[in-house]
Amino acid sequence: MFNSLSERLEGAFKTLKGENKLTEINVAQSVKEIRRALVAADVNYKIAKEFTDTIKDKALGQENLLKSVKPGQLMTKIVNDELVDLMGGTSVDIDLKGKPAVILIAGLQGSGKTTFTGKLALHLKTERKKRPLVVACDVYRPAAVDQLTVIADQVKCPIYKDPGNQNPVEIALQGIKHAQDHNLDVVIVDTAGRLSVDEKMMEEISNIKEAIQPSETLFVVDSMTGQDAVNTAKAFNDRLNFDGVVLTKLDGDTRGGAALSIKYTVGKPIKFVSMGEKMNTLDVFHPDRMASRILGMGDIVSFVEMAERQFDEEQAKKLEKKIKKNKFDFNDFLDQIGQIRKMGDLKHLMNMIPGMSKMTKNLDIDNSAFNKVEAIIFSMTPEERTNPDLMNMSRKKRIANGCGQSIHEINMFLKQFDQMRKMMHKMSKMPGMGAGAAGMPSARRSKRRRR
Repeated sequence: MFNSLSERLEGAFKTLKGENKLTEINVAQSVKEIRRALVAADVNYKIAKEFTDTIKDKALGQENLLKSVKPGQLMTKIVNDELVDLMGGTSVDIDLKGKPAVILIAGLQGSGKTTFTGKLALHLKTERKKRPLVVACDVYRPAAVDQLTVIADQVKCPIYKDPGNQNPVEIALQGIKHAQDHNLDVVIVDTAGRLSVDEKMMEEISNIKEAIQPSETLFVVDSMTGQDAVNTAKAFNDRLNFDGVVLTKLDGDTRGGAALSIKYTVGKPIKFVSMGEKMNTLDVFHPDRMASRILGMGDIVSFVEMAERQFDEEQAKKLEKKIKKNKFDFNDFLDQIGQIRKMGDLKHLMNMIPGMSKMTKNLDIDNSAFNKVEAIIFSMTPEERTNPDLMNMSRKKRIANGCGQSIHEINMFLKQFDQMRKMMHKMSKMPGMGAGAAGMPSARRSKRRRR
């Protein structure tokens, strides 16, 4: 995500390498490259120019300040601050007032509305401890109701549908009544999309909004469509006056134009970002964290938050004790792999760690990278999994035959596992370190921070 934009911005900062201070000449050169990077990312030229003009003014205003800071670092800081401001400044929560709170989902066909509806239901269940109901109001697209039914079953969320009714306004109202009757506190209304903005679609979604009076109206947009997404958002906002934007498919070849331009164009905040088809890949949008990702600085805060959602506190306590006693075994390692798989796409996770985006940009990394490791461990006996020190040549040969790998590969894995185990044991003795497995924070400290 944003790989091309990140590389171009990095090139713009390199123009200041070797410079002792910011001057009109080197600032103008760097700003010119930044503007080109934004335009190439499908940001409207007017927005890109205004953005870079502000950067230029701020950079020249600090040419005699902070002499201990290198020009490239200072320019990076200025660009980071302006990116945060351009994307909204701070995260904005959804409005859940009302009994039940009603959330209306709108957008074009293919933007990912139905998938997002399921993701939002899961998010509200796990993060906000709500009891959501999803309502199937797409009466036009073949199998739309079936798709939402499957998704609702995945996230274990009740669904209201009325296959015999072709009036989405009536279905939405009946869904809200169903939620009231069954003590459900949030209703998420999934509506129909079209292949383009047309009057019939606009009139229908307007009628639904007027009838149900939602506390929150979210516009879902495919981030891969760039500036077209921004134009569509403006058309919807002019008619619906929605409350926030959801950017989907951020795991694709996203140039960044939508994320950088929507807030400026429609004046409405981005509230969520979504990646992939897995139901747990929905994140609250934080402009400061997204700016860090765009500038290649990672997003360790979001990474830790994702880890905390997957790691069980009791398991973490047990694991912490085992690591301190240097008893971390292959079963524990398998558990850690399973937790990481639940967090989502491996390359996306690695890019959230500062410095890793450059190291992984040309590598083909996915969750199948764990398959060889799992095959090796599954070829061990239960006794071998709980006691890594048992390994000898005859055991290694048997394991190699069982998993279809060479003795060399088995030795490499065992060596890496031993190094990792020693490192975690050493880190566990350091002040302030908790369950150090896979670099995760102590679950106990994480829970305390949230209280």
